Amino acid sequence: MPAVATDFETVIGLEVHCQLTTRSKMFCACSTDYAGAAPNTHVCPVCLGMPGVLPVINEQAIADIVMTGLALDCEITPFSKFDRKNYPYPDLMKGYQISQYDLPVCKGGSLEIQVEGHEPRRIGITRVHMEEDTARLLHRTDPVTGDGYSLVDVNRSGTPLMEIVSEPDMRTPAEAREYLVRLRQVLRYIGVSEANMEEGNFRCDANISLRPRGQAEFGTKVEIKNMNSFRAVHDALVFEEKRQAAALSAGEKLIQETRGWVDERNETVSQRSKEHANDYRYFPEPDLPPLRLSSAFVESVRARLPRLPAERKAELLDLGLSEHEAVTLSESRDRADYYDAVRAALTGGEPARAAKLAANWVLGEVLRWVNTTGRDIQDLPVTPDRLAELITMVGQGTVTAQAAKSVFETMAESGKTAADVVAEQGLAQISGSDELRDMVRAVIAANEKAVADYRAGKDSAIKFLIGQVMRETKGRANPALLQDLFTEELTEK
Repeated sequence: MPAVATDFETVIGLEVHCQLTTRSKMFCACSTDYAGAAPNTHVCPVCLGMPGVLPVINEQAIADIVMTGLALDCEITPFSKFDRKNYPYPDLMKGYQISQYDLPVCKGGSLEIQVEGHEPRRIGITRVHMEEDTARLLHRTDPVTGDGYSLVDVNRSGTPLMEIVSEPDMRTPAEAREYLVRLRQVLRYIGVSEANMEEGNFRCDANISLRPRGQAEFGTKVEIKNMNSFRAVHDALVFEEKRQAAALSAGEKLIQETRGWVDERNETVSQRSKEHANDYRYFPEPDLPPLRLSSAFVESVRARLPRLPAERKAELLDLGLSEHEAVTLSESRDRADYYDAVRAALTGGEPARAAKLAANWVLGEVLRWVNTTGRDIQDLPVTPDRLAELITMVGQGTVTAQAAKSVFETMAESGKTAADVVAEQGLAQISGSDELRDMVRAVIAANEKAVADYRAGKDSAIKFLIGQVMRETKGRANPALLQDLFTEELTEK
C-alpha cells in the first residue's frame, strides 16, 4: 500500500481498558486471582447475573481510579454515578454492563509524550471512568463435525475495569504507541494495574480518521479492535492510515465502522457499523447509589501518590546524568527506588558524583544481573546499602573497580556483604610499591615487543603491560600505581 498522502492529516484517539489489581471484583467479593483457575470457579450470583442480587461498590477500586486521575492531572469529580450500558452479547451475563456515562469519576487531564526526534507534546485525557469487565469467550471447533461453538468462562466477569479515553490529539501511529507506553508506565508506577497487553489486562481500541490538511472538521472515524501489543496498535494504525488515504484520494466516501486487526495478514477488516451512545440505551444504575467523594478521601489518596517518572527523570537530569541514563533509571518505579536508595547511601561526596557512581553500577552490574537472571530488581540479594558499601570500598582504594565486579557477582549469589567477600577471597587491593615493582619488572622482561613499542612512542602499549599485571593479580593491583611504576621503569636511564 502506498505511503500516506501528504495532503491529509491523521487524527487518532485511544480508548484504553485497564484491569485494576484489587483482590476482589468490582461489585462482589469474588477473588480476582483467577489466572490459571478452572473455568467458572471464581463466581457468585452477582457476577453470574442472577435475578434479585445487589451489587456493592469496591472501595479500593474507587481509590485506584482516583489515584489514576490524580496521576493524569484529571479533575476528580465530587459527584458521579454508575449507569447500565445495554447490549446483547454472550459474554455479558446480565444483558447489560455496569459502567459510567455522563458523570465519570475523573474528567479532563493530560499525559506528556515524546517521540524520538520530536518535541514533547501533551495528549489530552477526556475522561477516566469505572466499569466491570465481561466474561471471556473461548471459541472452539468440533473435531468431528467441524462446527464452531463458543464456551463462556465467567471468572473474569466483574473484574474492576478502568477506561481511559484520550482526546483525538495524536497525529501519527508513533505518537499513539508512545502514548500507550507512557500510560502503562504511569499505571505501573502508581501500582493500580499490571498493565500487560499480552495478558489482556491492558487493552486498547483506536479511533482514527483523516481530514484534508488545514481543515478543522474531523473526518469519518473508524474504530480498530483486536490489538494485543504495542506493535499491533502501531501497525494497525499505519495500515488504516494508508487505506483511508487511498480511499479519499480516489474520491470514495468512508463509513463510520468498527474494523478488526488481523495480525497474520497485517491488515484491518470490517466487522460492523459503529454504534452510537444511544444504541446502548444508557440509564442510571438503580441498584447503586450515586458516588460522592469527599475532599478528605481524595486527599488521602493523593498522599499515597508516588513521584512519577517525569519528575524523577527531571531530577536525574538536574544531577548531571545523561538523557539515556535518566530515562533508563526512571523507567520503572522499582528501579528508580533502588537507584535512589543507593545514591542516598553514598556519603562523603558531592551529590552529582554520588548520582553518577550509583548510575554506573545500577545501569551496569545491577541491570546485567536482572537481564541475566530474568528476575526483578527487588529480588536482588545485594541491597542498596550493601551496593553503596562496595562502591565506597572502590572509592577508598580498598578494592579495585575490576575486582569489585567479581565481588558483586559473589554478593548476588551468596547474599554476603562486600567486606566479607573481599576478606574471604583475598581481593583487597595491592598497593605496595615493592610488591608490585617485582611484578612490573617481570612483565617488562617477558614482553620485549610491547616495551619497544612504548619506547617508540606508542603510549597505548603501556595499557597492555598494565593488563598483564592485573591479570596476574586477578584485578587486585592498584592501576594508578602500576601506571607510575611502569612509566618509571620504562624511562630510559
